[in-house]
Amino acid sequence: MSAVIIRDLALDFVGATTVRALDGVDLEIGVGSSLALVGESGSGKSTLASVLGRMQPRSATVVRGDIRVAGIDVLALGTSALRRYRRDQLAYIAQDPIGSLDPTMRIGRQLQLVLRSTGRDASTSRLLELLEAMQIENPDRVLKLYPHQVSGGMAQRVAIALAMCRKPRLLIADEPTAALDSQVREEVVRLMFEQARALGTTILWLSHDLPAVARWCDEVAVMYAGRVVERGRAGDVLGAPVHPYSRALAATDPSRVRRGDRLASIPGSPPVLHGESAGCAFSARCPVSVAACATTRPQPTSARSSLCIRTDELLRRDSDQRDQDQEVTA
Repeated sequence: MSAVIIRDLALDFVGATTVRALDGVDLEIGVGSSLALVGESGSGKSTLASVLGRMQPRSATVVRGDIRVAGIDVLALGTSALRRYRRDQLAYIAQDPIGSLDPTMRIGRQLQLVLRSTGRDASTSRLLELLEAMQIENPDRVLKLYPHQVSGGMAQRVAIALAMCRKPRLLIADEPTAALDSQVREEVVRLMFEQARALGTTILWLSHDLPAVARWCDEVAVMYAGRVVERGRAGDVLGAPVHPYSRALAATDPSRVRRGDRLASIPGSPPVLHGESAGCAFSARCPVSVAACATTRPQPTSARSSLCIRTDELLRRDSDQRDQDQEVTA
């Protein structure tokens, strides 16, 4: 059963020129599972997350497609139904923890308002319980503080408590540890996943941290130029990627590079689309592209859902290389 189903979603930003931000996204996330959305900046990750909550800017126009969250037709919701959907089904954790909290209101008051809006217990004992679950020391003191009086790590723990106290069906986490010190990142991610798993909440995690994604997520979807170019189990996509862009992205992971070796990079930059791409948007940067790649729009092939017209050929090549390596070591 799927918590999120996205079909052929296309979105344009309309201004002096039209820019295609999402170019036919197809994605499913199972109930209670976790999926990481990875890719370079500008690939469409944050735009996709914003559309799930209908929070895209006014300059954005949905050209086509369908979004279902917990069976709800998100794009068809009216004003009052959209408000209920955001309140009851969706939670969002932003990149900037302190900036995501109301600077004029004490932390305890913010928690109270969220709980009361959903008819839940907003007593002081319940507020203390929420902060204790986030492993916040001296929670009674923290309830009385304003956001600017706490550290970034503590503010993000408060933000997680605010998001999860409503028991959402879907949690969208947009680089929730990007602004945090490396020492507290893993702890914050652990708390977020523990809370979600305890409630059966589905997680969509937008991230550049490939090692963390591999440790925590069930699945990974790789985005490029507004499309999901590969999707599969986290260990498969990050450990043995199929799509040429996924391979290039995985090669840039600093954790894979030995000290003294040069860190790999992807030459060129992502394209700016002004409409539907005629072929593969990665073809100009791809080391294995052929003439047909620029004119043939790829569709998902194989169980790995790789958007590349050469997927089967590349898989055969990988298999042949493994056989040769085994013969050499035999």
